[in-house]
Amino acid sequence: MDFIIWVFTNIGMGFVNLFYVIFNPSSWLDWSDKTVLGHFIYYGASSELFFVIFDVFVVITIVGIFYRNFLWAIVRASEAFANTVGRFAAWAALFMVLQQIMIVFLQRIFKVAEISISPFGYAFTRDLSWYGEELKFYNALIVCLAASYTFVQGGHVRVDLFYAGMRHRAKRVVDMFGSLFFIIPFMTIIWMFGWFFMWRHLVTPKVNVTKTLEQMESLSAYLKWNVETIGFSPNGFDGYFLFKILLVSFAGMMFIQGLTFFWRSMLELIEGEASAGKYLQLDRSNDDTADAAATTH
Repeated sequence: MDFIIWVFTNIGMGFVNLFYVIFNPSSWLDWSDKTVLGHFIYYGASSELFFVIFDVFVVITIVGIFYRNFLWAIVRASEAFANTVGRFAAWAALFMVLQQIMIVFLQRIFKVAEISISPFGYAFTRDLSWYGEELKFYNALIVCLAASYTFVQGGHVRVDLFYAGMRHRAKRVVDMFGSLFFIIPFMTIIWMFGWFFMWRHLVTPKVNVTKTLEQMESLSAYLKWNVETIGFSPNGFDGYFLFKILLVSFAGMMFIQGLTFFWRSMLELIEGEASAGKYLQLDRSNDDTADAAATTH
């Protein structure tokens, strides 16, 4: 009974907290105030944030059932965002290849030990091993920022034993179930631990998921920026804090895509088989386009 009361109390407080942060942006964006920064770190992976998101999800879902064009607009905007970010991140693959070729030529042929770049008059000099280890960052960039794009495009590997033989309505129910009980919970767990893992490499003293609000408030007076730039080798890549930011970005984007997939599946369930893939913007290769044209003719 106490748990049920706690849940419903937090559901109601979710709306209060939502309106508070909307009308008081300085309460969570003014990081010059260390107390505000401490609150931002704490609430970024808290039960209060969970219930705010839950309330927004429930409201959008209920409104979307009666005003489907509104919900389709949200689905299209979310998928367009995932596609845009994913297509942008995919260019990292080209930079990764070009940089690897550059490293091989400079190191093996020209015997160069370091590269110096001077953008805007600022000299940026790093050893070739730094650029070699930076290739890991490009790879992480592609994986983390293109995951939701790949999901929208239907590019993730699936183990399908029963799904392909199901009817339209059964597929949509399975998709909705998978979104609510697999994608969203797992992304929530990754976000919760990834959030504090990221901040532990950005500020001191160290923060963690076990800190209570009272402990964070007492810790806030001592908070200061301390971005860790320690590499695995003496002259290696020292921007590993960026990987922690990418981890949180991955969890956030996939969480949003989980909600979006639930809403798309619900709309396709309501509107019937003719709505399958409605408004879905898929990238098609030249071969696919040629095959589609041949099929049409």
